[in-house]
Amino acid sequence: MPAPNLGDIGEQLRRSTVQVLLPSRGGGSGVITSSLGLIVTNAHVVRGRHPTVELWDGRRFPARLLALARRHDLALLKIETLGLPAAALGDSSALRPGEIAIAAGNPLGFTGALSTGVIHTVGPLQGLGPNNWVQAAVRLAPGNSGGPLADARGHVIGINTMIAAGLALAIPSNVVRDFLRLSKREAA
Repeated sequence: MPAPNLGDIGEQLRRSTVQVLLPSRGGGSGVITSSLGLIVTNAHVVRGRHPTVELWDGRRFPARLLALARRHDLALLKIETLGLPAAALGDSSALRPGEIAIAAGNPLGFTGALSTGVIHTVGPLQGLGPNNWVQAAVRLAPGNSGGPLADARGHVIGINTMIAAGLALAIPSNVVRDFLRLSKREAA
């Protein structure tokens, strides 16, 4: 089986990563989780306001906030368009230290920026409560929040949230999957 081409994987990640814009304030990133217009980002990125989502090709859409989980710092947005390039969620419980990690986002206004590094560990971090974090040695900056952290196959293994102790912290994809499942059930 041929090795994955990181250039192709990076381009797929860029296309499934959006910029979340807020009136009179910065914003962050988000990741398309459904071709039907569902986008996951951090709750701290949207802060209950009325965001606009900009796609990789420059198109902009008003977004509706469908669900918010402040405890896990997750938000689910919906835009009214179809046929979007959705990212696949990976299994964060299968991650091992040393695996390749790819962060995508819009740091400091640079649209579609990518950075690579390695997984450090998955678990809680002292001082940040009992929640598990995917901890990776990748470079993040303001604007990366809400964007995907992916493995070498391009599967999203976390949602980038912050930097702590010199490491990028991401909400594990299995937590994101549970959030999406609950959000869809409540919306039905």
